[in-house]
Amino acid sequence: MARLEAPELVDHHCHSVVAAELADDALAGLLTESDRPPAPGCSPFDSALGLAVRRWCPPALGLPAHTTAADYLARRRELGAAEATRRLLAAAGLDTYLVDTGLTTAAGQELLPLTELAGVTGAAVREVVRLETVAEAVTADAGDWPRAVGEALAAAAAGAVAVKSVLAYRHGLAAPAERPPHAAVVAAAGRRLRGGRERLADPVLLHHLLWTAVDVCADLGLPIQLHTGFGDPDLTLHRADPSLLTDFIRAAEPSGVPLVLLHAYPYHRQAAWLAQAFPMVHTDLGLTASYTGPRVAAVLGEMLELAPFGKLLFSTDAYGLPELFLVSAAQFRHGLGGLLAEWRADGACSEADAQRLAGMVAAGNARRLYAL
Repeated sequence: MARLEAPELVDHHCHSVVAAELADDALAGLLTESDRPPAPGCSPFDSALGLAVRRWCPPALGLPAHTTAADYLARRRELGAAEATRRLLAAAGLDTYLVDTGLTTAAGQELLPLTELAGVTGAAVREVVRLETVAEAVTADAGDWPRAVGEALAAAAAGAVAVKSVLAYRHGLAAPAERPPHAAVVAAAGRRLRGGRERLADPVLLHHLLWTAVDVCADLGLPIQLHTGFGDPDLTLHRADPSLLTDFIRAAEPSGVPLVLLHAYPYHRQAAWLAQAFPMVHTDLGLTASYTGPRVAAVLGEMLELAPFGKLLFSTDAYGLPELFLVSAAQFRHGLGGLLAEWRADGACSEADAQRLAGMVAAGNARRLYAL
């Protein structure tokens, strides 16, 4: 079982892809979470993720594995963006995509709408609604803002499979257990309106929005996804430790709303503990499976030290590049397959145990959690 051959793979959190041709530098720039140009003499291809791209993607475009970055990019241009995208997504072998629609561009180019992504992939594509995007579009007066946000979120989430928060980016994950008082929310909404409706970053409004999501999701039977762990430079890493959510998790527990901790790295062991300790908490490794390259099996093993097998989900968190879907899927299959082969050889589990665990993480857990 050196490479997992899961019968199906559900990507429970991702973004759409760019359909347009990308310049080489723009494409390479999507192989890093940084939004800055690389340092002189450095390339995003010279990384664990870059190695993984050169390992898994060239065969999908008719090249040998580990071909040079220059040759890979030349072949991609020769095929054209549309054909390269089709081949790479087909090779990823994903059955279902749950897409966060809060991002609409990458490298200055439009991302494919969900209907077009479904057409390219031939897979089921469902929407994950981003809380902050919905709230930022609300134009109500300050006194009416709390009600209007609740109604807007309920309407947006009615056809979705989940909602998602980027609280980690906006203020950090240390959400208090108490709901913000109504008067404080109205006052904060007034300050934001007077400031020109800038990006939602006020902690009072963010925490009110999170609790509003709990109420809406309790009514609709939807999970809440939360970004945790590493990301782009807009994030302060230590504020994205999922253990900072513990007080909020305890307070939200009576609602029964599932909370899904995305990505987590380098706090994946904290996320695993939360998933073990609280019945409604689930977690994944997300884009970590791509970025850790040849260390993916080790990181998966660290997550599975504590995470219940029924609480860990596969996702790519792919954004912009079809390569990222293929790399994440291939890394996951290879890494989990290798880890379970070691467990089986050591006598830690049976072959039936390994196959069952793999099926749960690859698709079964997501199908149950999101009622797919």
